[in-house]
Amino acid sequence: MKIKVTELKKHLKQYEQKELIEIVVELFKNNKDVQNFLSSKFLGDEAIEDLFTQARKKVENEFFPDRGHGKLRLAEAKKEITAFKKATNDQKRTVDLMLFYVEQGVEFTSSFGDISEGFYTSMLKMFDQVAEECDRDEELYNVFSSRLDNVVSTAPEGWGFQDALMDSYYTIEWVIDDEDEEDEE
Repeated sequence: MKIKVTELKKHLKQYEQKELIEIVVELFKNNKDVQNFLSSKFLGDEAIEDLFTQARKKVENEFFPDRGHGKLRLAEAKKEITAFKKATNDQKRTVDLMLFYVEQGVEFTSSFGDISEGFYTSMLKMFDQVAEECDRDEELYNVFSSRLDNVVSTAPEGWGFQDALMDSYYTIEWVIDDEDEEDEE
């Protein structure tokens, strides 16, 4: 059984500031997610950049670790992206991590050949999310446009992977605008 937010607020109002500080400090000491959230909240961009670098390295390690072979624990890599998003609420860096996940997947399958249907499904779902975010925000698309194009153009054709990536890519409104401008030149 979990306490509801309204009930939590009611209980917290009964505490004095010193007691509330003690509760927050205890939470901080006992929960990595709380540490990351409060660090990004109070330390700002420097902490967010550090969390981003850590998350990126953890994603990379699932595909291409410094030593040995990638374990391809896709759930672990996705968990890092989700944890970063919750801790920071930084849309641009979250989309960057999501796209990096797909880039690593494309590089992995290009290096080692066919993987599994589940692997490709995971890559496509993540790419779909990136495409949706970029379709909603032209500035975001402009930041990632060359990387998006690179993913689509370098992806292997097996399992219909490249075709599915291309279908998702062309749902981004700005892609068509870019190509229309290139045709005019």
